[in-house]
Amino acid sequence: MATRNGPTRHVFITGGVVSSLGKGLTSAALALLLRQRGYRVKLQKLDPYLNVDPGTMSPYQHGEVYVTVDGAETDLDLGHYERFTGIPCTRNSNFTSGSIYRAVITREREGGYLGKTVQVIPHITDEIKAAIRSLDGEDVDIAITEIGGTVGDIESLPFLEAIRQYRHEIGRRNGLFIHLTLVPYIKAAGEMKTKPSQQSVGILRTIGIVPDVLICRCEHSMTAEHKAKLALFCDVDENKVIEEKDVEHSIYEVPIELARQDVDVYILEMLGLHVNPLELSEWKRMVATLITPPQGLVEIGVVGKYISLRDSYKSIYEALTHGGIANGVGVRIRMVESEEVEKAGAAALLAGVSGILVPGGFGDRGIEGKIQTIQYARVNRIPFFGICLGMQCATIEFARNVCGMAGANSTEFAPATAYPVIDMMVEQKKVTEKGGTMRLGAYPCAIQSDSVAGKAYGRGEISERHRHRYEFNNRFREKMQRAGMIFSGICPGRDLVEIVELADHPWFVACQFHPEFQSTPLQSHPLFRGFVGAALRGQGKNEARKSRRPARPVKS
Repeated sequence: MATRNGPTRHVFITGGVVSSLGKGLTSAALALLLRQRGYRVKLQKLDPYLNVDPGTMSPYQHGEVYVTVDGAETDLDLGHYERFTGIPCTRNSNFTSGSIYRAVITREREGGYLGKTVQVIPHITDEIKAAIRSLDGEDVDIAITEIGGTVGDIESLPFLEAIRQYRHEIGRRNGLFIHLTLVPYIKAAGEMKTKPSQQSVGILRTIGIVPDVLICRCEHSMTAEHKAKLALFCDVDENKVIEEKDVEHSIYEVPIELARQDVDVYILEMLGLHVNPLELSEWKRMVATLITPPQGLVEIGVVGKYISLRDSYKSIYEALTHGGIANGVGVRIRMVESEEVEKAGAAALLAGVSGILVPGGFGDRGIEGKIQTIQYARVNRIPFFGICLGMQCATIEFARNVCGMAGANSTEFAPATAYPVIDMMVEQKKVTEKGGTMRLGAYPCAIQSDSVAGKAYGRGEISERHRHRYEFNNRFREKMQRAGMIFSGICPGRDLVEIVELADHPWFVACQFHPEFQSTPLQSHPLFRGFVGAALRGQGKNEARKSRRPARPVKS
C-alpha cells in the first residue's frame, strides 16, 4: 500500500456528446488501476435527475437499482465500481439533484440559512461540494467522482460549477478533470470525426473547466492525426488523449487497454503521487479464462419481467459470467420474458437450457409465467436459482403443485388468497411512503451446514443485501417442510426465511436476498458459482427438449 502523502486527491469524470458512453465503466476501470498500484480509492456518482434516489424509478427508465451494504438504493454504475474494485460503496457514493435540493430546502425550512435568500450558487453548489467532501478521509488517497448526464444538459450545470469551484479550492495539484467523449465513425464518409468532441470540450471551457485528460470512445482505432487535432483544439497534451475503443469480448478488458496507454500513470503524475508498480496478473488471467473458457459453454435461461432492457438485470448477468469464470466455462444467456412463457409455455421457450434463473421484480405482470417456469425446472430436474421475487414464486409454485394449496399466492398479487404463503412484512404494513422504505441493505443469515447453500458458502453465518417488502409466511412453514421444502437459511432473531431448497432435486435454491450484488469477476458469489457448476454438470440432459428458437447470447 502506498504511503499517504498530503490530502485526499480528487478526480472528476464528465461526459459529452451523447449519454451511455460508459463513464461508470471508465471510472471503475481507472479505480482498479489506481488500486492495483497500491492506492486507497473511493468512488462516487452525482446524478442530475430530481428523483431523490432511483428506488422508485421503473427498470425500463433507469435499469436495475443497486443496493449498498448500508441500505442505499443507488445507480447501477455503483455495481461496476464494486465489481471492478471490490471496494464497498455507501450512501455517500451516490447523490442526486433531488437529494441535494431536499437537503437545502429542509435546512431552509428549519431556519438554517438565517433568513438569507437561498440560491443555486452558493447554496446548492455548496451542498454538492459537501457531498464530494464526504469521501475525504485518512483512509482515502484518491476519490473519483463521476458526473452523470452529459455536458450541456441544463440539469448538470450546478454539478459542473461545483466541481470547478472544488478544484479551485483544493488546488490543481490535488484535483484533475477527465472528460469522456465520443469520436464517431461516419460510415458514409468512411472516416472518424473529432468535431463533436471539440464542441463538447468547448462547452466545458465556457464554464471554466479545461480537461486534463481526454478519453475518447470509438469503434475504430484513432490515428495520430486524430489525437493531434484533439490535443490542439481541446488544449490537452497529446499523450493525454486516450483511446477507449470498443472491446472485443468483455468489459473486463477495459482496464487492460487503459493501462496499455498509461492513463493511470499520467493521473498519478499530475496528482503528485508516486507511480508504484502495477499488479494486473490475476486480472489478466481472469480475462483470459473469460475469453477462452477451458470447459466450453453452458446455456442458462433467465426468465424475468424486464428482459427488453438488459440493464434491468445487469448485476444478474455479470454474476452469471463470474460463476462461469469460477467454473472455467462460458455462460450463454437465453433471455425470456415471463409474459411470453404465459403464452407459449416454458417447454417451448426453455427447452435445452442447462439451468434456469428467475430474478426479482415488482407487480403481478408476468408472475404466472415465472411460476410456470419454476414448475418446469422442478419437474424436469433442471438446476434452478430463484432470487427475491424468484424465491417467492418458487414458494407459491411448491404450495400449489406439491402441497395441494390451490390458489396459493402472495398478498402482493392476490390480497384475498386462501393461502397467503407470501405476505407483507409486519413492519411494512404501516409504511406509506415508497422511496427508501423497503427492507434494504445487509442482514445476517444462519445457514444449515449440510444444505446446498451451506456447502456453497462453506460457513454457517453470512450477510447479504436485501430489497423487498414481502416475506415467506411462517404459518405455512411446517406443512411445506413436511412436503420436502428445506428452509436452509434463516435470519437470526427475526425468524425470517431467507433461503429455501428442495430435497429431491439436483440443485434447487432460492433466496430472498440479492447475492448478485456481492459477486465480482475475481471472486464469484458462492451461490452463482454453485449454480453454474450444477448447470455444467447437468449439461446435455435436456438436449431432447431443445427448441428451434436460437439462443440470444449476452456479452459482458
